Amino acid sequence: MTGPLFPLLRPALFALDAETAHRLTIEALKWTPLPPRAADDPLLTVTALGYGFPNPVGLAAGFDKHGEAISRLLSLGFGFAEIGGVTPKPQKGNPRPRVFRLTQDGAVINRYGLNSEGMVAVAARLKRRNRKAGLIGVNLGANKESDDRIADYVALTRRLAPLADFLTINISSPNTPGLRDLQGEAFLDDLLARCIEARGQSGARTPVLLKIAPDLSLETLDGIVATARRRGVDGMIVSNTTTDRPAALRDAALAKEQGGLSGKPLFDPSTRVLAQTSLRVEGAFPLIGVGGVDSFETAWTKIEAGATLVQLYTGMVFKGPGLIDEIKTGIVAKLKAEGLPSITPAIGRRARELSA
Repeated sequence: MTGPLFPLLRPALFALDAETAHRLTIEALKWTPLPPRAADDPLLTVTALGYGFPNPVGLAAGFDKHGEAISRLLSLGFGFAEIGGVTPKPQKGNPRPRVFRLTQDGAVINRYGLNSEGMVAVAARLKRRNRKAGLIGVNLGANKESDDRIADYVALTRRLAPLADFLTINISSPNTPGLRDLQGEAFLDDLLARCIEARGQSGARTPVLLKIAPDLSLETLDGIVATARRRGVDGMIVSNTTTDRPAALRDAALAKEQGGLSGKPLFDPSTRVLAQTSLRVEGAFPLIGVGGVDSFETAWTKIEAGATLVQLYTGMVFKGPGLIDEIKTGIVAKLKAEGLPSITPAIGRRARELSA
């Protein structure tokens, strides 16, 4: 599934239903020999969350849900990768079909419902990984039938903090009923306080990040950022998929499917809320921008909106892993053209403009 092969394989993959193609891609990554990873241009180095990232381009959660191809993902050229979402107990998620390609729109709708093999299985894989291969984060989610969802996040934090390079508290999946209610200020305050306490109990100092939805009012965003800053989170990921359906979607039939929309149509709303978040965070901690990243231009706009790091997933579905090098090459060329030593001077420089 490496870059040069993808154009040849894409017709066969797209002839399959989206979930089957996804499964085959994971299996290919697990077993196909990959060439040695090339060293990144030093201009791409980013310092954030206490780490030196070789480049700012990461893989978003949702691709390797169970941590099956942890180190192989980094061989594709990513500067970091996020696995999961992981739930405390195994759960199957929603019935199939549950993921749909809107090819005309460069978009995907999924309603997986946090299908997970559970934290015990994922913890075992994290223990076996080569930590020298690169930085791996874990996206945390609550079980659908849980009586105490905050307790789920606490258990995950305590168990996985010593094994991951960062943890993401995902309270923004649209496919677990009631989960986004945890974005309310009172719930969030308790959630973050207990998770950060659990991290301390684990003996690790693993960064804890918060992932939010793009479908937020400014009043709600104000409360979330204030709570995150007060509780001392280490960063935020902006944003998850959207439940909105833009009128411009061309695949009208599939647009009616329930679930979270990702890809091109998510770029504008997710970038707007990223910029709005950046203005409110005021540099207190770094932001990771995700949503509609499918080119150098979209990745660079995320940086100018306030992202220190960017993530992609759906863009790779349509363009293949060659997209990673395309973005990195574009960033290097941009930095050289502007005479910048790194992306740091560009982070957030258009946040006010892009927040409008």
